[in-house]
Order: sequence, then structure tokens, then C-alpha cells
Amino acid sequence: MSNLSDVGNLMYLDLDIIESGDVTNTSEYLINATAKELSNTDGRNWIPLIVKEIAEDEYQIIGNYFVYAVAEAAGLEKVWCIIADNSEATEKVTKMLAGEAIPKINLSTASRDEIKSALEYLVEQPNTNLKGVKIPVATNRIDEAPRQYWQDLSPITNLKCGITKGKKLQALEKVFYLTPQSIPDDLKNSQVLNSLTVTELKKIAKKRKLTNYGKLNKKKLVDLLSEN
Repeated sequence: MSNLSDVGNLMYLDLDIIESGDVTNTSEYLINATAKELSNTDGRNWIPLIVKEIAEDEYQIIGNYFVYAVAEAAGLEKVWCIIADNSEATEKVTKMLAGEAIPKINLSTASRDEIKSALEYLVEQPNTNLKGVKIPVATNRIDEAPRQYWQDLSPITNLKCGITKGKKLQALEKVFYLTPQSIPDDLKNSQVLNSLTVTELKKIAKKRKLTNYGKLNKKKLVDLLSEN
């Protein structure tokens, strides 16, 4: 929909043809105080909005929401904008570059250093839910775990690294996502098997055409599958 000749251009647009989209969660004080300072200068937003065209002469902001809120509070009629394309990838990375979205890393394939830096970021946040978690311990245990097969982050709570169910585990969802590999039918590694659910273990047993596994607990299922 965007006019390709406009993509990447800096344009001076009427504020009333720009939809705000998401709203900033910045405090009203910061918005109004900054708006007052802006009004006391030349009234130009030297940091431009990032917008995409959604119809002819209609735009939607995808980055620098705070600047939009300040411009609106200051009563500006026109604002400087950079025109972006309409792709989801552009919108996603724009929010990250503007500090308005937290990038996530793939825990299925992440390096040790990536895991460590993500945990450090979470621990350093105000009112963190990971207070007391020892970064070196958590990093090592997550890195060494068979995370390539994890369907969700819950196996982390079994690593005895200070991260438990509830708010601590939920905090990790801010920085990690998973793209799990298929579990091999011939898997016999007990560490990997222990990270699976009882349902997953029984599916493997069924595929191997084993018998008398229906009422086994997890430990016995792991023992069975690691030996057969």
C-alpha cells in the first residue's frame, strides 16, 4: 500500500492524518512536561515519528510513540515523520530500535553468552521477579539442558537453578521463545527423557511398540525407554 517512492523519506505530515495505533505507557507527567519544553522551543520534533501508509494520505505510527504523545500534547499541527514500508518485520524491528519492544532470542538454539545476557537483563530490571537467581548457575544449567526438544519453558523449573514456577518462569517469556525439534523415536538419553512429560514419554513408547507402559510413572518410563 505504501508509495514505494516515499519509503525512507522524511516528510512533514499533518498530525491529524496519523493514527496513533498502540499507546505509550509513559507517565502523563513526562509527556506533558516534555510537551511544555517543546512548545518553548521552535515546536519541531527533532526525533521523527516512524509511520507506515495505510491508505491514501493516511498513516499509522509504528515507532516513537512517545514523540507522538508529546506532539499531540503540545498541540502541534504537523510533525516530521520517516515513512516505512508495510511489512510486519519492519514494524517489529522498528519497535525494538525505538526501545518500545523487547527482542526475544530462540532458546532452542541460543548460545551460552546469549542466555547469560538475557538473564542479566531480566535481573537488572526494577522490581525484577528473578531476585536471588544466581546468573552463572542458571546460565550453565539452561545451556547444558536438552532445550532443543523443549515444548515450553517449564523444564527450567526442574534444573534447580533458582527459577521456579509462577512469576519467575513467566519473566523468562519476555526474552525467550522456542522452536523445538522433533523428538527422535530412538531417543535413549536419560537426561533428555527426564525433560519430557509423561504424555510425551508414552508416545515414544507407543512408537517403539513397547508394552505394559500405560501405568508406569515417569521414572520407570525413563528407565524403560533408556534401555529399550
